[in-house]
Amino acid sequence: MCVERGHLILEDGIGTRLRVRFPRVGHGLRRLVVIGSDGMVSLAALRWLADQDAAFVMLERDGSVLATTGPVRPSDARLRRAQALAHQSGVAVQIARELVDQKLAGQEQLARDRLNDSFAARLIASARSELPKAETIPAIRLLESQAAHAYWSAWRTIPVLFPKNDLRRVPEHWRVFGTRQSPLTGSPRLAVNPPNAMLNYLYAVLESEARLAAAALGLDPGIGILHVDTDSRDSLACDLMEPVRPQVDAYVLEWISREPIRREWFFERRDGNCRLMGSFAVRLSETAPTWGRAVAPIAEWVARTLSSGIRKQVPTGLPPTRLTQNQRREARGITTEPSTKRPPKPMRICRTCGANLYRGRTHCAACAVPASKERFVEVAWRGRIASHSNQAEMSRAKTQRRNTTAIYAWKPSDLPAWLSKETYEQKIQPCLAVLTVSIISSALDVSRGYATDIRAGRRRPHPRHWLILAKLVGV
Repeated sequence: MCVERGHLILEDGIGTRLRVRFPRVGHGLRRLVVIGSDGMVSLAALRWLADQDAAFVMLERDGSVLATTGPVRPSDARLRRAQALAHQSGVAVQIARELVDQKLAGQEQLARDRLNDSFAARLIASARSELPKAETIPAIRLLESQAAHAYWSAWRTIPVLFPKNDLRRVPEHWRVFGTRQSPLTGSPRLAVNPPNAMLNYLYAVLESEARLAAAALGLDPGIGILHVDTDSRDSLACDLMEPVRPQVDAYVLEWISREPIRREWFFERRDGNCRLMGSFAVRLSETAPTWGRAVAPIAEWVARTLSSGIRKQVPTGLPPTRLTQNQRREARGITTEPSTKRPPKPMRICRTCGANLYRGRTHCAACAVPASKERFVEVAWRGRIASHSNQAEMSRAKTQRRNTTAIYAWKPSDLPAWLSKETYEQKIQPCLAVLTVSIISSALDVSRGYATDIRAGRRRPHPRHWLILAKLVGV
């Protein structure tokens, strides 16, 4: 990555290399995500990105953020001092309570509507109702951990779909979501199956967006409020991303529950750690603008809450809304909120061979016919079982008794003299084609299949039905 004659030059690949050239005007570049740590970046390239207000993000495929740089903004020392003193001023509890409340609200809705686990949703709602009573950060963390235990327990049995041809190469523990805790670390780090690896990587993308949002507002990404300050972690970025986590979870849940994932998108290290292949990581990195827009109002609210304590001493006004431009819209009289950018839809692949598909299809042309045959056999088998159930047998017996009773109660003298077998076959039956099957079925109180045969002439109904059919066709 370098600058050549005023253009940003990007080269990627092994053997056959891809070369891309961006001018200073009309490039449309907002995020440059580098996956892995192999390559070279010049200082002139970083300056080029800073001049164009574009962010540089460096991610590892195990879900860790290596580096982020964004547009350079002037920093307000008073805001940073208020951030550092948030625990002493009591603002930290207010911010932590609001962030966790938004997170639990999203988890509760996802557990109830998407996971169909009302028990877990009630536990999360119970923990959320206790938040207003929590007066310390440890108490808030305890409620969050209790809700997280109930929330992730609802994910354990979610099946993970793979193409049929890939199943022989897929380990058993890859076929369900399982637990969020990796057996390698006892924490979510170093996931051992694809869905958890996807979550870790998307969380890394979200963390990078939270870092950029905090830096753009003049906040220190390393001074946390809810998360404890530790080495090599931006605790405030982890705080800001908490309310957006349920949105990331919903995106992964929709992917693994509706579309299969390929075995070739992942590889397993010798210790069992599941990693993403570069091509698939690129696909997930395209969701960065969505998470950036989701975390922007949260970061601005945190900055405004922190600044509320310093405005009493020095009238500085509200901090600028550089991320959402809310103040600018209010000045112009615009009341509508900016549109939310939806993440890219999951890739649709063939459920048998894994080939790429267009929307609206589940199998490619080569696999569609065998798959249809298998489904036909399965549906026929299920129909055979259902048609011989106790309920089906009782329904048939009831119908046969009703028909037998009607036949014995009918008398040939009830039939008009002009309505004979020849009259039915020559005048009534040909006119039945203008009637629908449902009309015939409801008029005679027979099944739709039997009504279809009557309409087509394959079956001649009992003479007690002839008069009703004659009235229907006007004979």
